[in-house]
Amino acid sequence: MFTDYHVHTEFSDDSSYPMEEVIKDAINMKMDEICFTDHVDYGIKRDWNDAQGMLYRKGGPGEPEKMPLANVNYPKYFEKIEFLRNKYPEIVIKQGMEFGMQVHTIDQYQQLFNKYLFDFIILSCHQVEDKEFWTQDFQRGRTQKEYNERYYQEILDIIKVYKDYSVLGHLDLIIRYDNQGVYPFEKLKPIIKKILEIVIKDGKGIEVNTSSHRYGLKDSQPSKDILKLYKELGGKIITIGSDSHKKEHLGAYIEETKALLKELGFESYCTFDKMKPIYHEL
Repeated sequence: MFTDYHVHTEFSDDSSYPMEEVIKDAINMKMDEICFTDHVDYGIKRDWNDAQGMLYRKGGPGEPEKMPLANVNYPKYFEKIEFLRNKYPEIVIKQGMEFGMQVHTIDQYQQLFNKYLFDFIILSCHQVEDKEFWTQDFQRGRTQKEYNERYYQEILDIIKVYKDYSVLGHLDLIIRYDNQGVYPFEKLKPIIKKILEIVIKDGKGIEVNTSSHRYGLKDSQPSKDILKLYKELGGKIITIGSDSHKKEHLGAYIEETKALLKELGFESYCTFDKMKPIYHEL
């Protein structure tokens, strides 16, 4: 089975990849199933109908001068998915989102989850204290030890409270933006172990995010150490996603990741339907 479970489209403010083009490309690649997981990042972004109005960032190359910092336009998103399901019955299309959660935004995500029907939710941590990792705003003024520990503490605090998700996305995301290099796993192992124990106890999973290849990371994401620990603790729910924002990202390194998981001793990976995992043999 060929599927991609982390896909962004024009409904994410950092992508201009039309949803219908994604489907056409996936079909041409002979993909069996795809799950859309467009971005919602409360705290630094607002909904399209927010009474406070829209926030904007400066446009980059090829973009308008001002770009809206907007979450998914929810009604249009679900309407488009339903339209494409009917138009392209030859591929299974699942509706999900990527919740870029922080502790102080949990209530907003709970309200959003309760309002719509989802097949799949990726719970990610893209910011802490409304400070971005990619700009180094979060890391600035902290030692490498401090910002790594603070990042994982935020995830731990979130999953102690919030339970309506399917998998944790790119669990060691902070590595992607760590200018000091990779902080030793053994120093973070105790808090990562606590996170994974809660994930497993709650019947949730983790994803392997294949974008580690295009970001030039030397390890998988999450790392092989995290994957091994997850397996040792009894974890079985794993999804694989490209984190695609462009055509060239879609479906990339999915098969290589399956081979890696098999090498590490995993026997299956998952797709989801109505928030329930479906297991597929590796």
